[in-house]
Amino acid sequence: MERGTGSRSRQLPDKTLPQVWIRELAFLVLIVSGFGLVGLWVGRFVIFLLCAIGALLVWHLYQLFLFSRWVESPKRHPPPSSLGIWGAIERLTRQMWERGRKRKRKMGRMLTGFRESSSALPDATVVIDDLGRMEWWNSAAKTMLGLDRKRHKGRGIHEVLIDPVFHAFLTRGDYSVPLQMPAPVADNISLEVRIVPYGKGKRLFQARDISRVLQLETVRRDFVANVSHEMRTPLTVIHGYLEAISEAGEEGLGHWHNAVEQMSQQTSRMRRIVEDLLVLSRLESDQQAQGQEIVDVPLLLENLLAEAEALSNGQHHITLVIDQPVKLFGNLSELESAFSNVIFNAVRYTPEGGRIEITWGGDDQGANFSVHDTGIGISGEHLPRLTERFYRVDVGRSRQSGGTGLGLAIVKHVLIRHGGHLEVQSEPGIGSTFSCKFPPFRSCK
Repeated sequence: MERGTGSRSRQLPDKTLPQVWIRELAFLVLIVSGFGLVGLWVGRFVIFLLCAIGALLVWHLYQLFLFSRWVESPKRHPPPSSLGIWGAIERLTRQMWERGRKRKRKMGRMLTGFRESSSALPDATVVIDDLGRMEWWNSAAKTMLGLDRKRHKGRGIHEVLIDPVFHAFLTRGDYSVPLQMPAPVADNISLEVRIVPYGKGKRLFQARDISRVLQLETVRRDFVANVSHEMRTPLTVIHGYLEAISEAGEEGLGHWHNAVEQMSQQTSRMRRIVEDLLVLSRLESDQQAQGQEIVDVPLLLENLLAEAEALSNGQHHITLVIDQPVKLFGNLSELESAFSNVIFNAVRYTPEGGRIEITWGGDDQGANFSVHDTGIGISGEHLPRLTERFYRVDVGRSRQSGGTGLGLAIVKHVLIRHGGHLEVQSEPGIGSTFSCKFPPFRSCK
């Protein structure tokens, strides 16, 4: 029990504050009335009334002085009197202290649980305050980031992770996309960094070791590239012999004519898949486009328009709209591959008689290439996965149209290499709009 918590407080009747105030006012009226009657009796009414009011004021000021000292240091100073309103104030103050202690103990248990659970995580976790200083980190952060409690406590995280890319990521404030960076303790360790804002200006820094994942991804990419490269030669030979055989015509082949024709179609499809796999592997191997130049996009789209009309064979109404004849700084072959995949997909998945509109333009926000069609459309649940390799909304229809399932994956990686992104809007039975957005620094007059 703290000093000054005598039996007076425990013996105080448990009354509500309004009742205490009523009793206090009644007591004041009684004291003032008593002094007033004595003053009337002796003929000094005003003097006795002022003395009563002054005494009450002095007593309350003294109790306020005791209360302020007691609140400031309850272990050193006694509480105010338990009489009247001051007893109720003392009781309420103690109740508030007790609630505060319970809340503090609860928050302490929660904080201890958070630190214990965070310490058990395999990912590095660091709590950063509103000024970017590190307040706390788990044991994994010591290993991955090389943090030391004595040397780094209270220092800014940018002082420890000296990386210009991370510094730009930290100051930009947009943490929706994680950052990949080398670990400060070893360059051969790759980290995926995420920052989650919470509370009043605080941030939670998380870093995961993705070295193994990147290594497996490299092995997968190399395997696909090597297998695709090795398959291209035998497929070319097989397709060449099938073409030579098919020249004999239906009369020369007899009942083998249909079989040879189907084999020729399937080998052609496999060759397209192999070519797309090689292109995709090359795009994934480097995040920056090589051999960049100023590309005359309007001229490129005019050539692709002619190819699209040839693929359509007069079954669709295809138009090209050039809002602004801007050019683009990038890789010609990669941009041609991306644009052609989007345009040819619209031709393949738009029924006969449908409309396809190709649009190109640019403004202060950057350049925009879009293809709008009145095709079969795509349900909303499929949109997030469209750029996955070999993902098909309708497998049977995709194979019938001659698609490889890699076109939009190629589009995605070409846009990434050019600093752009893909946006898709679609409704089943109404049509789709595929838009390739490029940053302003890519546009050229």
